[in-house]
Amino acid sequence: MQAIILAAGQGTRLRSVSPSKPLTPLNGRPLIHHILDRLAAAGVTRPLVVTGYRGDEVAAAVAAWGGEGARTLYNAGWAEPNGVSVLAVADRLEAQALLVMADHLASPGLYRAVAASSRRDAGLVLGIDRRLGHPWADEADVTRVATRNGRIVAIGKALGTYDAHDSGVFLVTPELPAALHGLAAPGLSDGVRRLAAAGRAMTVDISAHDWIDIDDPRALALAEGWLADVAI
Repeated sequence: MQAIILAAGQGTRLRSVSPSKPLTPLNGRPLIHHILDRLAAAGVTRPLVVTGYRGDEVAAAVAAWGGEGARTLYNAGWAEPNGVSVLAVADRLEAQALLVMADHLASPGLYRAVAASSRRDAGLVLGIDRRLGHPWADEADVTRVATRNGRIVAIGKALGTYDAHDSGVFLVTPELPAALHGLAAPGLSDGVRRLAAAGRAMTVDISAHDWIDIDDPRALALAEGWLADVAI
């Protein structure tokens, strides 16, 4: 399977620790290496990392990973919202691919669960976590999801009524960049909303699997403890 890893942003909330989120040291190795390890363990053979900010350094780290099949693609519009990175890979996106964030670390089981969630009636499937209030989640920053009968009805950080968190792991099709096309400075959630409005944005419950958004020093410390206790 192909996986697209969005790694173009600046990661300002971790700047006190590292100049780049994908390069952030985590138990002695760059964060991007841990993500690639877990994707490989889940069966991904064609990871494509979308770089941007400090792109040469991130690309060098991907080349030094040690696994096989990893490629990079530079997004010149990296200062724009992350939907622009999805548009940058539109012509290289396979019929189905995992889409993950370079600052979200997940168990291989989570990636496998989302990869196995393929549906003909879906333009994308999002892995959702119903464990609201989980101590690893930053409720002030997590992307919130409102669902109904397995479909996304609303998504965003400011939702007042919601029943799940966005894990940052999607199974996507070319319908996602098509939904983003024509939007000015689109974020990923803008594409999800368009597909949701068309009834094409589905969910899979990944609450049985661990994941963490490494967005600040607190989350980084939690991730270090998790990795010290759990092997791939």
